[in-house]
Amino acid sequence: MSDSMSEQLQRDMECEGLLECFHGLKQLDKDCYRAMVSAEEALTIDEVAERVDRERSTAYRAVQRLLNAGFIQKEQINYDHGGYYHVYSPTDPSQIADDMQRMLNDWYAKMGQLIGEFEEKYDEPERVAVES
Repeated sequence: MSDSMSEQLQRDMECEGLLECFHGLKQLDKDCYRAMVSAEEALTIDEVAERVDRERSTAYRAVQRLLNAGFIQKEQINYDHGGYYHVYSPTDPSQIADDMQRMLNDWYAKMGQLIGEFEEKYDEPERVAVES
């Protein structure tokens, strides 16, 4: 996050901004996610690439970021005579929301701890100066 927290709070943000804010996802990642959400069935990498008008390797990297962030799921489809391919579909939005809520709670607790440490660290010299 390059913007300060106060700048982010003043800015209008849409719910898709959470993808970037929480997970550092890029615009292409969001486009791939939207393509999978709007699809009636799970998509292959080639189908995702076609829907976002990007090269297969570029779409693959975006899909991997979404997979690592937990926004999509991967399923292996086996051919009858050997071999397989993968298809990707969105994770249940309520599961994603729960994960983001846990992450936010963890972040909030960590920030509270750091604020307490800040107060202790910078309040200490003032008390020492008063006692002298």
